[in-house]
Parts: sequence; structure tokens; C-alpha cells
Amino acid sequence: MGNYNLNNAKRAKADEFYTRLEDIEKELRHYDFKGKKVYCNCDNPSMSNFYKYFKLNFNYLGIKELISTGYNSDGRGHYGHYDGITETIKDLKGNGDFRSEECIEFLKEADVVVTNPPFSLFREYVAQLMEYGKKFLIIGNMNAITYKEIFPYVKNNELWWGASIHSGDRKFYVPDNYPLNAATCGVDENGKRFVRVKGIRWWTNIENTTHSTPMDLYKKYSADEYPKYDNYDAINVDKTADIPMDYEGVMGVPITFLDKYCPTQFEIVDARDVALNDKQRNKSTYLIKDADGAINGKPTYARICIRKRLFSAN
Repeated sequence: MGNYNLNNAKRAKADEFYTRLEDIEKELRHYDFKGKKVYCNCDNPSMSNFYKYFKLNFNYLGIKELISTGYNSDGRGHYGHYDGITETIKDLKGNGDFRSEECIEFLKEADVVVTNPPFSLFREYVAQLMEYGKKFLIIGNMNAITYKEIFPYVKNNELWWGASIHSGDRKFYVPDNYPLNAATCGVDENGKRFVRVKGIRWWTNIENTTHSTPMDLYKKYSADEYPKYDNYDAINVDKTADIPMDYEGVMGVPITFLDKYCPTQFEIVDARDVALNDKQRNKSTYLIKDADGAINGKPTYARICIRKRLFSAN
């Protein structure tokens, strides 16, 4: 039990990243929350910028109700409720873990969930939202597409990336006791500690303009520019912008393709369905990756397999 608690404490510290208000504003402006009961289930209402955003914009957004619950590893969790007039801040009965029965009851009543869940529990967190059929907008690592628990949702158009796209890394605030390190943690002009995390994206099952807007394609296919993989019946495309407009077979594209993915223009394909031998066909991964994705014996980066829909204009 001692090791279990120690591991949980280490994981909680690594997951304790606070989303900046400007990042929240940039993404949430793409969605309609009118008449919705919003639940932020990984958020101490006294500290969370998600709770702050919804409270400050309650009337403007036309929200019906706002609830926030936050985890406390040392005791009772945190609870916040706002109805546009009255605010209640108090302790929960339990520790505020999103998996607790107390928090699941709040989840059942919510129309939409918006938060930054623990990165280490992303699989379990998404599974819970799907189990209860919730609409949501959350933050996670882009490489979650490679998880066997996450890929099927993306392939089946049940989960996609949000509208605001950020290249490079994203800045998160961390607790004051987070260890300073020139490579990973800095201090801003207000004395607040922050870290930069690479490959962060918004994940959602709520429609946005990016998800419904087809890409403009301009390049034409040539065998020299788009070689085939050694082990898959698919061509390699190094950049999303270079997807050929006239190729109707399967293509391996970078994970960042999801920034531009429109399901009426493309379909996502399980890499195992285009494998050329049993070794690749029996893999547990749904993507082309590592040595299995070699071209003339040279490995490539991870690739999502896609195919252009025949009825698409481009």
C-alpha cells in the first residue's frame, strides 16, 4: 500500500498542470454552450481557469449551470457551483477523484464536460466519458492517437481534435513547489512557475469549423514523390499539405493530419487492413510506425492511414 500511495503521489504531481486562461478562451470560442450544464471535473474552483472562464462568461455564453470538482490527495476534494447568481464553494465528501461515485453522479447530470484531465489517466478518463455518453472538450497529448483504446474512437469519428492549433509546445502553470529546471520549468514575469509541454491538443466530440471544412488539395500523385511502404499497401506522405488530390488508394500521413481532418473528405483506415504480411497484420497497433513502416528498409515516423472518400470534391 505504501508503494501504491507513493506512486499515486508522484503521478498526481506530474499531472498537476494548470491551463492558461488565454488558451481556454482561444478554443472555447468555437463552441456553443447555451442552455448547457457544464461540468469541470478535474478542477479546484478556487484555482481553475476553466471554472473562472465559465463563471466570468456565464451570461454571455448562456450557460444553465456550472459545476466544478477537484482532487485532493490529502483529504476531501473541492466543489464549486454557480448558477449565474449564487456561488457555492465547499468540500466534497470524498477526495474528488473523477472516478469516485460522488463525482460520477455529477457527471451523469452534466450536458458537457470541459477540463484538463490528468495526462497519465487519459485513456481511463476518455473511456468514462464515452461510457456515460457525454459531450466533452478536454486537453491531452496528440500521441494519444497511437493508443489502442483511443484510435477506434478517432477512426469511427467519435473523437477528434479541437479548432485552435498550436505548433511546438504549450505553456502550463505548475505549483510553486514544482522543481525549477532550465530545461523544463521556468518563471514568468509575475513569478509564476510554468512548464512547456510538446504535442498538446484539444480533444473533443463536439463539432467545430475545422472538423467540417475540407482541405484544399493541389498536388498530383507521382510514384517517385510518394513511395510505397515495404510492408503496407500504402504510399507515404511526409506533409499533410502534400496529400495528392488524385490518389484514391491508402496513404500514410503524419499524426498532425488530424489538425486538418474532415471526415467527409477522408476516412481513417486501420493499418492492419493494408498490411502485406501476417506479421504486420497481427500487430496491436493501428498505425504504421517504427521499423514496420520502412521504405526501402529505412524506418519512417508514425503515420495514420487515410483514404480519400470517392464522393469528395478534392
